[in-house]
Amino acid sequence: MTEAVKDLKDLGDAVSEEKATETETVKAEPKKDEFGRSYGTGRRKDAVARVWIKPGKGNVTVNGRDQSVYFARPTQRLVINQPFIQTKRANEFDVICTVKGGGLSGQAGAVRHGISRALVNFEPELRGLLKEAGMLTRDSRMVERKKVGLHKARRKKQWAKR
Repeated sequence: MTEAVKDLKDLGDAVSEEKATETETVKAEPKKDEFGRSYGTGRRKDAVARVWIKPGKGNVTVNGRDQSVYFARPTQRLVINQPFIQTKRANEFDVICTVKGGGLSGQAGAVRHGISRALVNFEPELRGLLKEAGMLTRDSRMVERKKVGLHKARRKKQWAKR
């Protein structure tokens, strides 16, 4: 009886060692297409961005136009370049993206999210840096709906005492 218990314990130890070695050896591999590009989808408010990155000189093309033409405000261009600044990869990648829906601010946030995801697909070891900076998390804040009887979502009619 005791020998059977010992055999079961030995068998259990061998199985747990196998599982430990299997989980340690799994590493994320870069995901690239036949042209050497990595893809990422970004979302923010109602905007959806499809982003491809490839090694290059730092050119960013949004819907067929340069980023300085499409995003006229410097703050929007800064938002787009945050993943590259955070990972110290500025001017190392060319970005080609198409973005639909929402306004310019939401589109800039969507492009940033897409660039972050594409960077992780290109270099999986950057995931920790981008995750810590909060760039891989989809910003779930949406516009609050207008309520019946109010002017806007929360704006009430003006009240006069007399």
